[in-house]
Amino acid sequence: MIRVRVVDDHALVREGLALILAAQPDIDVLGAHPDGPELLAALDAATDVVLLDLYLPGMDGIEVLHRIRQQNGPKVVMLTTIGRAPEIRRALAAGASGFVLKDSTGTELAAAVRAAHEGVTAMSPGVAATLRTPTAEGVTPREREVLLLLGRGLSNRDIATELGLAERTVKVHVGNLLAKLQVDSRTQAALLANDILGNPARLGPSR
Repeated sequence: MIRVRVVDDHALVREGLALILAAQPDIDVLGAHPDGPELLAALDAATDVVLLDLYLPGMDGIEVLHRIRQQNGPKVVMLTTIGRAPEIRRALAAGASGFVLKDSTGTELAAAVRAAHEGVTAMSPGVAATLRTPTAEGVTPREREVLLLLGRGLSNRDIATELGLAERTVKVHVGNLLAKLQVDSRTQAALLANDILGNPARLGPSR
């Protein structure tokens, strides 16, 4: 059972999200909170995932996310009405496990919670499109393999084991990928993996 807390300052939205998630057979909603301080006061080791509104009165969602990460707390999926690339990048850099738009379906919402719980970056299609890099020139065959494994959520150590490489070599490949994909973090690269690898033309010619 995945134990979830929901945070949104609008009662109707908060209660609606809680009802949608509680209807899932594998999700248990532990609480629905109107702001960050109430969530942080209630947060405990039983919580697996927090669905957190980006815009909250007083302590905004990014600050709440920072507090949760400082406490080595649960995975956090950010929630917002409008996905703007700078805000999405800020949330991901702060340690968010995903980003979901409020116009997502109940199925998409539940899938995002499950993905975050499993350690996979959860992202609405609309959010992924906002971050998407149109082309990535010069990605090598080996870098394609590394990117595929990044998209599956593997660490550098796990990628090294999978491909039979030294971990420092994987680190170099990841650094090259970040530069070629024009992103700032491995999380952002992972978000692009399925889209890019599903459309080889986006990668440009292999070298």
